[in-house]
Amino acid sequence: MSSATEVTDANFEELVINSQDTIMVDFWAEWCGPCRAVSPILDQIAAEHSDKIKIVKLNVDDNPQMAMKYQITSIPAMKVFRGGEVVKTVIGAKPKPAIEADLAEFLA
Repeated sequence: MSSATEVTDANFEELVINSQDTIMVDFWAEWCGPCRAVSPILDQIAAEHSDKIKIVKLNVDDNPQMAMKYQITSIPAMKVFRGGEVVKTVIGAKPKPAIEADLAEFLA
């Protein structure tokens, strides 16, 4: 199981929108194979760059409001929030170097 913090429809605003940190939200589902494949990669990135980016997970099956609000139509979908705004979207499972390249501006 992932070490990432779980966020929900109920606490999303408090933990993501109102945070001053750079936060990547991993929109995922239990049945999604690519989501399970990317989860340990995100855990590694979170551990290696904990001073720069925080990674949280939102189960789209259990939290349909946020999935709908952010127009999640394909998972895994990862959205980077800064100051309550989406500043980057990454879609699909990718190898670690590709995800790190997508996040380079936040990890520098």
